[in-house]
Amino acid sequence: MAEISNSRLYNFDTGILKQNACVVIVRTEWNAAIVDKLDEGCTRILAKNHVKYRVVNVPGAFEIPFGIKSYWNQHSATEDQPDAFVALACIIKGGTPHFDYVCKGITDGIVHLNLSLPVPTIFGVLTVDSIEQAEERIGGVHGHKGEEAAITALKMITLNQTVKIKDESSR
Repeated sequence: MAEISNSRLYNFDTGILKQNACVVIVRTEWNAAIVDKLDEGCTRILAKNHVKYRVVNVPGAFEIPFGIKSYWNQHSATEDQPDAFVALACIIKGGTPHFDYVCKGITDGIVHLNLSLPVPTIFGVLTVDSIEQAEERIGGVHGHKGEEAAITALKMITLNQTVKIKDESSR
């Protein structure tokens, strides 16, 4: 079982974080009470590490990849260019196959963004069977997935910066 005790994610020693790093959080309006808690954990970690962030709301989880791509298209050549995106959503299984379609759609969309954009998109999406499972992932036995998404974003920004520096020095 995936528990925070099985992870080294909170060991945050990946080097120097890029100066003036910026993260854009794109979050869904569905299951707002849970997503609000994910957002609070995410922004708490970003603020603690002096990282600028912006929040974009979209109607549903399925719309998150479009929101990210639209933000990138509008801001990629500006001073607001993000260094990473964090997708936050909570999808709770119901009695129809809708859950499966939404989970597959957002997963495929985020994978596509990670392969097409020059900055990472972090998967801070809960896909759970019940509200109780969601609550276990916003500070319970399974850690705080909002905090984990922010830490992952910071680590990926550092990795992306390190790779760019290595690429430039090899020329």
